[in-house]
This record gives sequence, structure tokens and C-alpha cells, in this order.
Amino acid sequence: MTQKLKAKSYQLNIGWLYPELMSTYGDKGNIMTLQKRCEWRGIEVKIINIDQRSKIPDLKTIDLLFAGGAQDREQSIVIQNLKKHETEIRKLIEKEVPALFVCGAPQLFGKYYEPSIGKRLDGLGIFDIETIHAGPQKKRLTGNVIAKIINKNILNTKYPILHSGIIVGFENHGGRTYLGKYAKPFAMVIKGYGNNGEDGTEGVVYKNAIGSYLHGPLLPKNPGIADWLITKAITTKYKQKVTLAPLDNAVSNQAKSVIARRLGIKL
Repeated sequence: MTQKLKAKSYQLNIGWLYPELMSTYGDKGNIMTLQKRCEWRGIEVKIINIDQRSKIPDLKTIDLLFAGGAQDREQSIVIQNLKKHETEIRKLIEKEVPALFVCGAPQLFGKYYEPSIGKRLDGLGIFDIETIHAGPQKKRLTGNVIAKIINKNILNTKYPILHSGIIVGFENHGGRTYLGKYAKPFAMVIKGYGNNGEDGTEGVVYKNAIGSYLHGPLLPKNPGIADWLITKAITTKYKQKVTLAPLDNAVSNQAKSVIARRLGIKL
């Protein structure tokens, strides 16, 4: 049974993984978007930083998980501590707590990331992906991106992604990510590079966790994704289907349209 959303009737804890070490390219904007789109609807929100100082009980309270991007050096620091929380993070993902991992973060939640210099970083293996840095002599995959969401878990919802699944963002990565046999892509690239610049895929989805190279940040330009994450968080926590009150997305739509026009696409 679908419940109508009442002011102050829900409370969500959003876990922000390693905000000091993994927050490049305006990734904080994703947290701000989630927080504001909840508060504008009367949903109480608490942002909980998960880092080297956190304890296991902190993770057990999380209703929505986010991690941003970082350079190779920061990623090598983060992965050592992240593995201490692996069991609890895996439990969250398996019980369908929604998550958004952008830029370099999905690499740490995949099987491994092989940097251009230094040792291979073994990830948590939540995503069936492998990432290899192409090396300093190879071109970085950089620029604005427009893609179409194809993952049915996200599209088959009462809260459709705006513009029929079309999303925009910015990518800047030297790593090439390849999907494994059991991995499901988030989207297919219309313009840009995506996971590796070869197969047209962008990102990866497992249960309610999304991995994507699109940042800049992603959610302000694509608020439908934010609403999907919020809806899934409430549904998972309260075991209720909810109807989120509509918001004015005119500014976000305009930003998306500008980027699309620059890439020669009319929405």
C-alpha cells in the first residue's frame, strides 16, 4: 500500500564515506542535493561522516550511502580503512540500502583497481567490475557526457528519471572500467566515453547501489536520480511505498539542456 508522505514523518541517515579524502569535482553537491530535496519535503535528514574515526555502530544506522572521487594516492589510503568496514557495508548493500558511488569510488567497490604507478588495489568486490589505469601516455577520458539510463531497476519506478532516462554529467578518469559477467550497466553513452571509451557502457548497478563516472556533481543536474535514491531509502527503512511530493526542477532541467546542446543533443 502506498503511503502519502507527511511532513516530519520520516527520518533518514545519509552516510558520507571519507568526505575529507574523497570529495573531488564538487562531490559535496550530491550530498547537498539529497539533503535539500529531503528537507523541502519535510523529511528529517542527518549526514553521518564515515571515515577513519568511525566505528561499526555508525554504519549500522545508515539508510543511504554516498562516496565521491579521489586521486590514486587518496584511494590507496581509503581502501585500507574501507576493508575494516567491509562486512557492514556489504550487509547494507545486500539488504538493498541505496547507494551512490561516483568518480573513483566505484573502483574501490569493484574487484580491483590497477593504477598506472604502484600496487594493485583490491576492492570490496561488491560490483563485478575491474579497472585498469591506461597509463600516463594514454589519453584521459575527460569531458561532458550525455547518456541514457538502461537499468530496469531504476527506470521501472513510479518516479521516472527526467527526460526519459537521459542524464548528463562530467567525467575525468584515466582508469578504464570493464563490466564482468554478472555486472549490469547503469547507462549507455550517447556522447562521451563512459566506463572505458570502448563498449559504450556507463557505470554499474547492483541491487540499489549505483556506480558512475559522472560527477561535477551528478545529482543537481539529474534530480530524478536523487529522488529515486530517497524513495528507495524510505521504502527499505520503513517497509512502505511512498509518494514524494513534486519539486520545481526548472533550474536543473535548464542546466541539463545547456549541456546537451553543447554536445549537439536536443532534449
